[in-house]
Amino acid sequence: MKKTLTTLAAVAALAVAGIAADASAKEWAKGAKVKIATEGAYAPWNATDSSGKLVGFEVDLAADLCKRMEVECEVVQQAWEGIIPALQAGKYDAIMAGMSITAKRKEVIDFSRSYAQTPAIFVVTKASKSAGFKTEAERLGLDEVDAAEKKAIDAVIGEFKGKTIGVQISTTHENFLREYLGKDVTVKTYDTQENLDLDLQAGRVDAALASASYWVPLLSSDKGKDMVMVGPHMTGGPFGAGVGAGIRKDDPSLTAMFDKAINAAIDDGSLEKLAVKWFGFDASAKK
Repeated sequence: MKKTLTTLAAVAALAVAGIAADASAKEWAKGAKVKIATEGAYAPWNATDSSGKLVGFEVDLAADLCKRMEVECEVVQQAWEGIIPALQAGKYDAIMAGMSITAKRKEVIDFSRSYAQTPAIFVVTKASKSAGFKTEAERLGLDEVDAAEKKAIDAVIGEFKGKTIGVQISTTHENFLREYLGKDVTVKTYDTQENLDLDLQAGRVDAALASASYWVPLLSSDKGKDMVMVGPHMTGGPFGAGVGAGIRKDDPSLTAMFDKAINAAIDDGSLEKLAVKWFGFDASAKK
């Protein structure tokens, strides 16, 4: 789904320098205490309710996976900026925060197998001239772009050329905009998706880009009643290979435990049920 960080080079440098020494390797097993970080500001993946409690798809999934792993888990909130460096420094043991599995991230941390995969898509207000924008190819896989997909990308560039597109900072969505549209649009970044939504509604940006798993629940609510999804659904390439749990490279046994638990949740249908509950459609990963 969602994100890639601008701080990866800094994280790598910290690891080489040995500053994250207290995050040393250990052998993980049943009965261990596992601290999991989430952003708490990217509903319905993860959010904070009015009482300050963490809620969302990944909060429920973490509880399910921890039960399967037979470990004692604590889910803590961590701002998106700095979420990988804090993992490296040993502040917590895993990240479940709508984090897409990308090659660049895998240079500094490991990932469990994916537990969700949803496309990225643009949203505009219903009053926008782009409200009816569509491309002939409805779904684009950006790992290897064919002629039809190139035509759709060109249509996207033509539609938004000269306009301002909002995106959450340090995400795979920002990466896509800068790689594919950076010369033709103004990219405006936001610390949280919620602040981006407010500016879209206020007309301070012309369009916004995020995951369909974020947009679908929002657009079906009162908050998103004046918004509409436009253009193609996009996966692969800069968007990564699904969403997984980020884990330190020094902890392969913990990664293996997450993999086994996720596979079990796929096998018995629990993962699909959680996805439908929170997203309104099946965004779960498959074997």
